[in-house]
Amino acid sequence: MGRIHVQKKNPKAIENEEKKGTKTKMSGSERSAYFARRESAKILKVVLEGDAKRCALASIKSLIYKPSVRNKKATFAIICQTLKHLPIIKHVLDSSSILNSKWKRQEELIYIIVYDILFGQAISLVGDAEKYLVRHKEALHSSLKQLMIQRKVKDVKQLVALHQVPDVSLPRYVRVNTLKLDVDSALLQLREKYSVQKDDLLSDLLILPPGTDLHDHPLVKNGSIFLQGKASSMVAPALSPEPGWEVLDACAAPGNKTVHLAALMKRKGRIIAYCSYNVTMIIDHFHFVLLPFKLNSSSDIQALNEDFLNIDPKAPSYSKIQAILLDPSCSGSGTAATRLDHLLPSKAEGQDTDIERLNKLSAFQRKALEHALLFPAVERIVYSTCSIHQIENEDVIQSVLPLAESYGFKLANPFPEWECRGLPVFEGSENLVRTDPAKHGEGFFIALFARKDETTTPHNSTRTRNLQKKKSIVPFIRPNLFNMWLYGQLNRHGCMDKCCSGRHRRDTTTD
Repeated sequence: MGRIHVQKKNPKAIENEEKKGTKTKMSGSERSAYFARRESAKILKVVLEGDAKRCALASIKSLIYKPSVRNKKATFAIICQTLKHLPIIKHVLDSSSILNSKWKRQEELIYIIVYDILFGQAISLVGDAEKYLVRHKEALHSSLKQLMIQRKVKDVKQLVALHQVPDVSLPRYVRVNTLKLDVDSALLQLREKYSVQKDDLLSDLLILPPGTDLHDHPLVKNGSIFLQGKASSMVAPALSPEPGWEVLDACAAPGNKTVHLAALMKRKGRIIAYCSYNVTMIIDHFHFVLLPFKLNSSSDIQALNEDFLNIDPKAPSYSKIQAILLDPSCSGSGTAATRLDHLLPSKAEGQDTDIERLNKLSAFQRKALEHALLFPAVERIVYSTCSIHQIENEDVIQSVLPLAESYGFKLANPFPEWECRGLPVFEGSENLVRTDPAKHGEGFFIALFARKDETTTPHNSTRTRNLQKKKSIVPFIRPNLFNMWLYGQLNRHGCMDKCCSGRHRRDTTTD
């Protein structure tokens, strides 16, 4: 291979050329590409900074699908592809040594443009950064070829495959906002273009084929349906608040579960939604999804910018709270795939489990659950996480259960017909609900505390109990992420065979 000759220019001439480049009249496609890259770079900066600090402000998807993002489809593709190729892009940039301090300050934009040069479509020359990197295209390709030799792969496709996680094909779930549209009407409208069926567990949930893109559908845009997974759609029905009740949503952001509660209560009753940050966003969300209705005294949703732990459960204003939904901050490990967290550098480097962080989260979760038990009139409490970790789930419930029982609560089973149960680490864990991210798309955990004289919910009826007798309840299907750890834990305690076989006998024996 011959040497790479780079023609040197006078630095002043280069600077003038770059300044002139941004003033050149752009075609429609050039303008679109120019702004899409820069809009994507801003989001990518937030994503990478949050990942580096292990403190993400929002998921990749939620950042992309904000109303302020103009071209969501292009932005989604740019960010996902750049993240998938990021280890390769970083290696190529480091080995080619083409970046000075000026361009390192815009590294997110550089990553996106380098992706386009090496793996994407023909690069547009509009923009200073684009022009600079195109001038070094040969050096970038040379570094890429050297990397392929080092990794012993024949082509770029094989190199990329070394860094990619296999895609899992799962259905597209949508939840109907019954405050705006009834389920049958939503079904009819969606069937005009798509294959749709009703879910067999949740009456307001519809199922569409994998890969169905509904982000621009009118029903999504006007808040009549939500793009929401089945697991997260199970949380509010697990609480099953009755019309006319007073309900407290302890950690309400971003507000989807609060709206779901309002729908289940048929807009009769009162909901207090707590959020310790950005309560304005939640209020705007409520007004959007509740239109054309108004928030009024007969069906009130009150959003408060306050920490749930700071409120006094004995205060007169909370004396009639009958149900509490507690969905506290968690690791989010169960929604890593749907949030696209598997694309983040920390996950690619195997840094997805931070024990110190998990310990802090579980301590907060226990404190919040204990606080919820103090409300004098509360009859039902749902504790939920989108985590797969035992420390945030079964361990929290087990540690709080003695206190709950002293207040007259017991663990109830919100979905007797559901097969995936809690890990068998304490007696009563068969009442806990888990979902498997590999099978159901998301890894959620749900526990329902109910007063001992208030243990029947719409999902725990005579019909569902009879159905339960006919079905075998199988243990939770562990994701590979902690499969070996779980077996080690259970074998250490000598309870794998005893607990699983015992649970099977309990759940298949007639009363």
